[in-house]
Amino acid sequence: MEFKNGGRAVFNDFFYLLKEEGVPVSPTEWMTLMEGLSQGLAFSSLTGFYYLARACLVKSEAYYDSYDLAFQRYFGEINTPEEFVEQVLKWLESELSALETDPSAREGFRPWNLEELRRLLEDRLSRQDSKHQGGSHWIGTGGHSRLGHSGRNLAGLRISGESVNCTAVKVAGERRYKDFRQDEALDTRQFEVALRKLRQLTTREEGPKDILDLEETIAATCKSGGILKLEWTRPRKNEFKVALLMDSGGSMTPYLHIVKRLFTAVNKSSHFKDLRYYYFHNCIYERIFLNPICVPRDSVPTDELFKKLDSDYRIIIVGDASMSPGELTMKGGAIDWGVSKNEPGLYWLKQLARRFKFSVWLNPKPEREWSSTDGAETISIIRSFFPMYELTVEGLEKAIKKLKVRR
Repeated sequence: MEFKNGGRAVFNDFFYLLKEEGVPVSPTEWMTLMEGLSQGLAFSSLTGFYYLARACLVKSEAYYDSYDLAFQRYFGEINTPEEFVEQVLKWLESELSALETDPSAREGFRPWNLEELRRLLEDRLSRQDSKHQGGSHWIGTGGHSRLGHSGRNLAGLRISGESVNCTAVKVAGERRYKDFRQDEALDTRQFEVALRKLRQLTTREEGPKDILDLEETIAATCKSGGILKLEWTRPRKNEFKVALLMDSGGSMTPYLHIVKRLFTAVNKSSHFKDLRYYYFHNCIYERIFLNPICVPRDSVPTDELFKKLDSDYRIIIVGDASMSPGELTMKGGAIDWGVSKNEPGLYWLKQLARRFKFSVWLNPKPEREWSSTDGAETISIIRSFFPMYELTVEGLEKAIKKLKVRR
């Protein structure tokens, strides 16, 4: 493929396809790619173009998978131009000439004829009755046989298997970077990294000033005419306090793998002033649980919990918000054992929203299903009290930003 001339016009549709897949491509970056093409940095190959375009157009690895999808859509059906075929034929002609003049170049190379290979294949199939690995005669894998795959015969015919040389479109089609997408479910590491963004470091703590303040030391030394003057400060600590409330059991079972990762991430978290976690089943009622089994003996009254936690706690509620509407809106609608059914779940959610002005709801159910599947009615009601985000990297990023702003 030749990219030096006419690349700008040829690839305009690729630009819009990238934006359609969600890759934030700017005209400036696109012109950088065009400049690279004009200088031959794609080396006239589709693979070269794949890496050059990705380097110029993709700002973050989170968009690598979207880039691969767009690349596969645009170049997946590409046809080999006639000029390329002619170039290959000319190359073969020159190589064959070299074989005629240099006997050592013939080693390992045997010109093949399609009819000859067909007869050879039929003969080997009629006599071979087992798998074959290596060697130079039977149909198999590896070795020097002219029939099979993953071998080293320079003029062989591949039988099944996969080529050891990947084209750019094939590489894009493998979607190696799908785990980097920001709209994919969180793993433990991603959750930890996202939680760290919910920090507000401060030195407004009591205690000795035992940390060297480098900037103030430099300023004080300059003011004293170069005589070293050390300045000390208190350690910076995170003043954010977080309470994580998680739905456990029932309709949350399909999302158990995400919940387990959350448990792990929460247990590893040590960068908040205070971090607590509690559990509920379907909705928060008059008691909230201290472990995911949700049994009354390991629970505390919800109103007492509200009094115990300061109003500046950041509340993160994790649940699919899907239940029978009666559980949310009716007295006696709760299905939890040990609940006296004095107040519906909606009452307690309202109390929670009033008490804690920094609160969000993370829903593991895909956002596209919030208004069309079972639970759509209760999801809609709960969203009217809590900002709700999808439990993905992108959703958590938005939730973290929201938690820094009082509702």
